[in-house]
Parts: sequence; structure tokens; C-alpha cells
Amino acid sequence: MRIRISNFSNKGNFKEFLKEKRLGQLDFSDKIQQELKIIRSDVIAKGDEALSFYTKKFDKTELKPENFLIDREEKANAVNSLKKNERKIIEETIERVYEYHSKQKLQTWLSHSADGLITGQLIAPVQRVGIYVPGGKASYPSSVIMNAVPASAAGVKEVVMVTPPSDKLDNFVIASAVLCGIENIFKIGGPQAIFALAYGTETIMRVDKIVGPGNIYVATAKKMVYGDVDIDMIAGPSEIAIICDESADPEIVAIDMISQAEHDEMAISTLITHSSDIIERVGDILRHLVHREPRRDIIEKSINSNASSVLTDSIEESIEVVNELAPEHLELCIRNPFEKLFLIKNAGAIFLGGSTPEAVGDYVAGPSHVLPTGGTARFFSPLDTLSFLKRTSVISSSLEFLTKKAEDIAFFSSIEGLNAHGESASYRIKKIK
Repeated sequence: MRIRISNFSNKGNFKEFLKEKRLGQLDFSDKIQQELKIIRSDVIAKGDEALSFYTKKFDKTELKPENFLIDREEKANAVNSLKKNERKIIEETIERVYEYHSKQKLQTWLSHSADGLITGQLIAPVQRVGIYVPGGKASYPSSVIMNAVPASAAGVKEVVMVTPPSDKLDNFVIASAVLCGIENIFKIGGPQAIFALAYGTETIMRVDKIVGPGNIYVATAKKMVYGDVDIDMIAGPSEIAIICDESADPEIVAIDMISQAEHDEMAISTLITHSSDIIERVGDILRHLVHREPRRDIIEKSINSNASSVLTDSIEESIEVVNELAPEHLELCIRNPFEKLFLIKNAGAIFLGGSTPEAVGDYVAGPSHVLPTGGTARFFSPLDTLSFLKRTSVISSSLEFLTKKAEDIAFFSSIEGLNAHGESASYRIKKIK
């Protein structure tokens, strides 16, 4: 297949291209939602019986409720199957991710004003979190770490993990979960696992928040339970944007675009630069590099359908394009990237300098790789410690403050037609006096 990327010298044309690619990314078909409503009702009404039924139907696996939970022996075997260097890599990564996220934790605070009002904020973690880890042909131990460790850093008491059953469970996934301190790991996958986490069954405990990636059925199920529980986000296809100047190595830029494209056919890779020479050279190199990759069929489809380059007049204009794009991943392959860092307003994660590939963030840097996609970095943040913390307002009023503000309360309550609100203040003052 011939490799080609869409080239734009006009920001307006690029915006239309991007709009088309992102349009409907997070739409969910009525057909899928109707199917999942039935599954949800069954899980709520029948609990474990429904989980066994849908596991047999979708995963072709006979599984009784007493076998949902991965036992101690299976967990121990998974950990013991790791080679010494493999366990070392996983444990060091967990430690680094924990170190980063432990710095984000907020503290409870109280403030006393001179006129007799105490206000503050009580900070507490959610009590129980559920992590969904996909099964299938791929193995995702990094997904376990990047979802579980921020919750642990926040002080979440219990993390529950669900993952689809198979003849041989992935040892790297199970071992990573054990090394993250996850006690309860269930062999349940698909939308039925999401509903089990959201509403609870006889065997699987109800959680307060569900995190982790999944297919369209899992994503739709997460959207359906949002409001009954919290979720991390509804993730669309993975994205990378790379800002380059003349100092960038076009071969490195090309391989980074390929590394994003290999996720799936919908992945979006964007090169933004004021150098037409970089665009031409990256395009030529892409054509040579793609064919050596094991996932070249996926990469070719992704690049041909969704990759693009945008020619700008300056680095500043390139940054303007990025701030509108709000990509999941942003690489700054430019001279002195820290000088431009604070001009970036919208990005899930920023990778500075030619020696910082996006894969560093995916696996070993420390920040969670769970990032907003589809332009939602304009208003969403990455999954982190704060994602698992609840903030509760604290208010204590003295009689002096209440007396002083009674007329203000009466003013608002009168305008809004809520007379008892005003009386709740005036009655207290009369009683005490």
C-alpha cells in the first residue's frame, strides 16, 4: 500500500479535516445501547447468574460465581513466572509512578475569618475503585499500573480489578496487579463487568469509580453508568501532535508518528511545523519505515486515513494550531522547548525535546498515561491522584456572622421566592436573643 499523509498550508482547511476525523468519535449507536440496557437490567436483577450467562455467551467460557475471583495460587504463580529483570522493571515503574502522584495529594484546610465565619475543605479519597483491563491478544500491564497507582497514592482503601477470562490469563497483567497491591481480581470482562462494578453482585462489590480502557461495548457501558458511579473518561482514538523546527530529526519524527499509528486504524498523527523541508523529509522517511513494522497494515491505514502535516509561518503559529487541536500527546521537537512550554494551553501531556518520545510517558516517566482525547484536553485533565479525591465544603457560622448577614440571606431568598431560607436565619437569631 502507498503511504501518504494529508498536507495543509491553510489552518482553516486543517481544522475542517480534523473536525471530520473527530466527528462522532464518542457517539454510541442506539443498537449497542439497547443491547446493553438489557444486560444492565439482567446484572442488576440477577447478579452473578447474569455474569455467568453473559460470560458464556460472549467469552465462550463456563464460569461459576465461586470461580470469578482469581485465587491466591494463580496470583502467586503469575508473580513467580516473572524473570528477575521483569519484576524489577515493573516494581521500579510502580515506585516511580507512585512517587509522582503522591506529590499531588491535597490537604484538608480550615480558614477563620475575623467576623466569625469558618470555612474550609475536607479532602478524602473515594472508598473503592474498579479497574477494567482489556483482554484479547494484547497484554496491558502498563494500563494496570497507570490506573491503580494514582488511586493508591490518593489513599483509596480498596481497588478491584476485572479482566476478561481466558484459558491462560496474562501473567504480566495479573502480576502487575498483585505488585500494585490489588487484592480482588475477577475473571469477568465486557459490559457485564462494568455493570457489576457499578451496581454490585453477590460476588463483586460495588465501587465508587470505574477506570480503564475497553472496546466500544465497554466504553458505552461506562457512559451508561456515569452518574450512578464516577468514571475516568470516555476515550476516543489515540492522538499525537508534533511541533518541529529545523533542528528536529525527521527520522525521529517519523518513527514517533508510526508509534502512535500502530495503536489502531483510527489513531491520529499530526506534524506541525514552519519548515516545508521537514514535512517533505518526514513523508519520505515514513514510506521507508512503515514496511518494516509488524503492525504495518494497521499503521498504513492509520496514516493514510488520519495523518496530516500543517505548514505554518512560525513556531508561535504552530502553537496556536496545537492549542486549537488540544491533542492527547504533544511533542515539542524544537530548540529550547522549555521556552515555549508555558504557551501551551491545551494538551493531555507534553514531551519536551528530541530525546523524549511519547513512549516514555506511556511506560516509565511517572505521570499516568490515561489522557484526554478528541480535543477534550481543552477542559479535561489526565487521570491522577486528584481524580480519586473528593472535596467536601466545610462551613461554620457564629451568631455574630449570622446576625450580620441575615439581611443578605433574606435579600437572596426573597428574590428567589424561597421564603423559608430567610426564615432559617431569622428564626435562629430570634431564638438565641
